Amino acid sequence: MTKRNEPAPLVLCAEDHHELRDDLCDELREAGYRVIEASHGEEALAHLKAMPDIILCDITMPRLNGYALLERVRSDFPQLADTPFIFLTALSQRYDVIEGKRMGADDYLVKPIDYDLLLVTLEARLRQVNRMRTKSTEELDHLRQGIHHLRTDNSQKAFEAAKSALDMMAVGVVLLNDKSQPLLTNRAALRLNLGQAPFHQVPSLERLSNASSRQLHQAIREGIHANHQHKEHNRCLRLSRLGEYGMKPDMTEVSDLMIFISSLANGAGNADAPAVVVMLIDPAQRVQLPEPMLAELFGFTPTEASIAMRLADGQRKEDIADQMEVSPTTVAFHLRNLFQKTDTRRQAELIAMILAGSISLNIEA
Repeated sequence: MTKRNEPAPLVLCAEDHHELRDDLCDELREAGYRVIEASHGEEALAHLKAMPDIILCDITMPRLNGYALLERVRSDFPQLADTPFIFLTALSQRYDVIEGKRMGADDYLVKPIDYDLLLVTLEARLRQVNRMRTKSTEELDHLRQGIHHLRTDNSQKAFEAAKSALDMMAVGVVLLNDKSQPLLTNRAALRLNLGQAPFHQVPSLERLSNASSRQLHQAIREGIHANHQHKEHNRCLRLSRLGEYGMKPDMTEVSDLMIFISSLANGAGNADAPAVVVMLIDPAQRVQLPEPMLAELFGFTPTEASIAMRLADGQRKEDIADQMEVSPTTVAFHLRNLFQKTDTRRQAELIAMILAGSISLNIEA
């Protein structure tokens, strides 16, 4: 079930009938799981801080029923976004099953409980979570490879290696030369449906608004100017997009697009060399990486994980210091640790890795 030296998965079992709860917990412990017991929904809610690996929950519980507990987990505990939630209930009608899954339950087991089916279901859901986390780790490895090639070598061979690595990322990436011409557009960027230059290679189904397009071009010009001076320049934007018919007033605006722009500090004079990297993220397709998972991937402390997530959301270091009620010097100290633990040298590379991990959670195993 688990790798050697790893703790057994932790199951939160919420069931108000104590005899059934005792039987469930005995079966789970005998199968090798660690178990937390809860006799009602409010007690289960209090146990969520233990970060269970899977939640088993009755529906008709006192004080806080299963539906309400599920709603609280999905709305108030983003760090449990990938934690499977399984209903155990005597409500076996088709409507009840559909309603439970519509609310976000991952599975629905009907009483009386078939314990063999229960254990197989738990194993399958935990395998699915492990596949998602493995995918996230692989995504970060591909990103590291692409950044390493671009940082150390401008040859055609390095470009091909970078494109191969970047094509495996779920974050959209466009590399521009110092004339704002695209040198490389990865597959994820092509799927984002942008029609504005310098992204004219991207299919035009959803477009940036005129104001957003001007803002984007200004940020790119600033990045190219910084590149000419061998300086690092980072900019994070949230740009609005319009529907297919552009400025028609009856068209509703679609979700904003998050764009991160960074100069590559290569200097000017080589039209084949990338000057600016543009990373494109559709927040509608992004599931925020839970901070505990981010900490696990990189070995971050909780404070480092919180700062890293705020950077990825486009917040400035000064604003992060204000929100966390620490000094800018403290944020800078943690930022140095983040660079060291991710083997990056610049804020652009760090943010790219965090965004890649966030996006990859939304890829179904």
